[in-house]
Amino acid sequence: MDSDEDMLDASDSELMYDEDLYSDEGCESEEVDDDYEIEDSQSELSKQDQRYNILEEEDIRQRQEEDISKISGILSISKDAACILLRHYKWNVTKVHDEWFANEESVRKAVGLLEEPVLIPSSTALTCGICFETLPSSNMRAAACGHHYCIDCWKGYIGGSIKDGPICLGLCCPEPSCNVSIDHRMIKEIASSEDHEKFVRFLYRSYVEDNRKIKWCPAPGCEHAVEFFLADSNNDVLCKCSHWFCWNCTEEAHRPVDCETVTKWLIKNSAESENMNWILANSKPCPKCKRPIEKNQGCMHMTCTPPCKFEFCWLCLGAWQSHGERTGGFYSCNSYEKAKKEGVYDESEKRREMAKNSLERYMHYYERWASNQSSRLKALSDLRAMETEKIAKLSETIREPETQLRFILDAWHQIVECRRVLRWTYAYGYYIPDKETARKQLFEYLQGEAEAGLERLHQCAEKELQEYFNNYENPTDIPIYEDFRQYRVKLCSLTSVTKNYFENLVRALENGLEDVSCSSSQTSTSKKGGKNKNRSTPAGVTGDDRWPCDRCTFANPFSSDRCQMCQHQG
Repeated sequence: MDSDEDMLDASDSELMYDEDLYSDEGCESEEVDDDYEIEDSQSELSKQDQRYNILEEEDIRQRQEEDISKISGILSISKDAACILLRHYKWNVTKVHDEWFANEESVRKAVGLLEEPVLIPSSTALTCGICFETLPSSNMRAAACGHHYCIDCWKGYIGGSIKDGPICLGLCCPEPSCNVSIDHRMIKEIASSEDHEKFVRFLYRSYVEDNRKIKWCPAPGCEHAVEFFLADSNNDVLCKCSHWFCWNCTEEAHRPVDCETVTKWLIKNSAESENMNWILANSKPCPKCKRPIEKNQGCMHMTCTPPCKFEFCWLCLGAWQSHGERTGGFYSCNSYEKAKKEGVYDESEKRREMAKNSLERYMHYYERWASNQSSRLKALSDLRAMETEKIAKLSETIREPETQLRFILDAWHQIVECRRVLRWTYAYGYYIPDKETARKQLFEYLQGEAEAGLERLHQCAEKELQEYFNNYENPTDIPIYEDFRQYRVKLCSLTSVTKNYFENLVRALENGLEDVSCSSSQTSTSKKGGKNKNRSTPAGVTGDDRWPCDRCTFANPFSSDRCQMCQHQG
């Protein structure tokens, strides 16, 4: 049987894959592969539907109206009153129902709903309680409490409250001692059309923002909301706008890193602490004015910037006037070396060295974290181009329907997702304590294997596929169908291997690499002679035809004594 490296790097005509390795995700024929892709896609959608639901504006408004109508019918109150009740109890229909029937009077008092409205006096002229103008009763309006004010004062009061934002949804009578709520009907009658539209928008958004089970998608410009049903270890949500985010913290999806670590990492990236570390590691204070100075030339003779202009030695920070050939000249300082041996500069040098090491360590992880994000965005752009135009060109070149080329899009989707996971593993690695040497070494090995596997998939999906697009630009008479069929097998297999490896990696990191250690300790010691039939099945492995690699945790078939992912001898 060929090794993993041979399988991945061999020419298309020499590719041979173990059927047992991909028995559930077969690529032996186009028909089997297509069936698998459809079933796998439906399975993923089914899992997503069980965990969350994407809501559009029409869905939200329909649910809001249904809840209002339900409360209105059950409690035998107007829809405006039902809306006030639901807003007060954060659109929780069950809580409104329970509280109302437990103590209706108390609920009415807390919310500001009167059983019977107080009518405005029928006199011909009334005095406004705000502007104190005496006007005909037809120019007066009042809430259910009967406190009457002129229309102009009402309009200014309501308009000012709406300008203050969503707080206007709890608007009450202007009378200081009155807490009677102002209903939607009155706002619609008095407020300007612009203010009324804002109020309706606030009311609509409150259905999501006050509901603990629904959140807005945080992507800029996206108006979708997400309803989450099942809380488990996977809180990643994919919105219809193609934005992945974490349900808990609404940051970009960040498995396998927890929300607390993400918060610390993002704060560190934006904090001034790293600037201070850089200053401490790469500069020294002027002995006279104390301003930090960076050494940018080889000579030890430093001159501070005006107006200070103090001349000093970079090494010992002493006045340059006291330096000469007896102190070592321009490129060394004997007095500094002597003082260093005596321990005079040990503390400051140690502090500077620690800052430099800390900064270098942070930059190592940050640069790779940012680099994978750039690669992910580029892959996402390539995926969009593939979906919109390139697939059609390829279909024309190889004379296959676009539905048969879906495996290419699946590969690109996998690349985008793996880039995201790989990006956050660097934040994970940064916070592994240095004293946990074994855990850190295992993490770095797993991360390195993941990066290598992803690069193989990315190269296959990007550079090797480009040859077929070049054939589209410069058509030849050479038949490419058979070559493309072999390429299809290779890309499907790489996609499957990479997907399995990253899924195992995410699970291992989320469990603090405990599962890896557990699997390693329970793996059979029967490794010589190829007698895999004697290998015992480790705990945590489903089925009896797989064994986990004790180095990378990849699930291998029992017919192989070498890991298909990392080539480690099993």
